[in-house]
Amino acid sequence: MTTNMGKIDRGGRLAIAVLLLVLAFGTSALGGGVLFWLALIVAAVFTLTAFVGNCPLYSIIGLKTCRDC
Repeated sequence: MTTNMGKIDRGGRLAIAVLLLVLAFGTSALGGGVLFWLALIVAAVFTLTAFVGNCPLYSIIGLKTCRDC
C-alpha cells in the first residue's frame, strides 16, 4: 500500500477525529443515536487512514497530498 497523504492532511484528520470523539463522549451534543455512532465511525476511519497514510478515496480519484510520493 503506497502513501498518498501528506503530513498536514494526516494531522488534520487526527485533529478532526479527536474533535469528534470529544463531541461524542465529552458532551451531549450528539445524543446517543445515529449522530453518536456516525461520529465514532468517522473518527475511527480518520484515525486509521492518518496512521496508515493511505486514503482509499484518494486512490480512487487519483489525489495525492504528499510532496514525495
